[in-house]
Amino acid sequence: MRKERFRYNPKTLSYEREDLSFVKRVLRLSLWLSPSIVLGLLFGLFFTSSMESPQERQLKADLKKYESEVIRMRSDIDLVNNVLDDIEKRDEDLYRMALYTDKFPEELRRMGAGGSDKYNYLRKLPNSKLLVNTASSIDALERRLHAQTLSFRELIQLAKDKEKMLACIPAIQPVRNTDLKRLASGYGYRIDPIYKTRRMHSGMDFTADIGTEVYATGDGVIELVERKRWGYGKQIIIDHGFGYKTRYAHLSAFKVRVGQKVKRGDLIGLVGSSGKSTGPHLHYEVLKNNKAVNPIGYYHSDLTPEQYEQLLEMSEKSYKALD
Repeated sequence: MRKERFRYNPKTLSYEREDLSFVKRVLRLSLWLSPSIVLGLLFGLFFTSSMESPQERQLKADLKKYESEVIRMRSDIDLVNNVLDDIEKRDEDLYRMALYTDKFPEELRRMGAGGSDKYNYLRKLPNSKLLVNTASSIDALERRLHAQTLSFRELIQLAKDKEKMLACIPAIQPVRNTDLKRLASGYGYRIDPIYKTRRMHSGMDFTADIGTEVYATGDGVIELVERKRWGYGKQIIIDHGFGYKTRYAHLSAFKVRVGQKVKRGDLIGLVGSSGKSTGPHLHYEVLKNNKAVNPIGYYHSDLTPEQYEQLLEMSEKSYKALD
């Protein structure tokens, strides 16, 4: 049975039964239920915020795993950087010193990257600071590796050039002289055999019979094949590159032509006594940057240390030249 309500009417000075409309009834019911609704919403919000769904738990676990992987990657990057430090030190202190070349430019080793906004796409992600630092470290490592690659390419080319240079630099005697008995005059001031005056002898004289074979002392290209009645007479000049040339004078015959490529030990001519010569012999010169130097330092490929010392002593004691 519905409970009846009465309201006092001052005009009639009596209580009258109150009849509520449908709207008023709904409003009254809403006011009565609203605290319960609000309380229920608060409880629902609390539980949904404090309790994780299985999907959220999985996402958090994955995020933790990825964070651990990034931290491990940074450790690997540090290790690679340490190894690269050692490689760069060997590059500068060993390889470049051995090849007599300049240091690799430091500005190329520390080449710049993109602008500061390069990592903006990472700044909106979880653990953005860790991600940005890791990405920056990887970029820096890539730049160092690229620079070291450029350095190694340069060193490889230098090594190839050095190997070629070693093949080109004069390194043997121009005639067979295993018993070291062919040396007649060394490099330095000597008595001219014709004018009897003291003058500079810019090469070494090797006595030999006419027709004795003469050999190229290093790889090169025949620059000059010349015949003269005086001076060097019949002579050959080989351009070895790298600033080196050799002269073979007073020959009796040529076995090469201008422009021909020769290897160390190739036959190029025959001993003679042409030009300003007082007897059969080979006048041999080594020129460095077009300036005559002492050939005694260019026989290392066919002399033992003992033979070199013996030949050096003989050259210093020979005071009379044959040309």
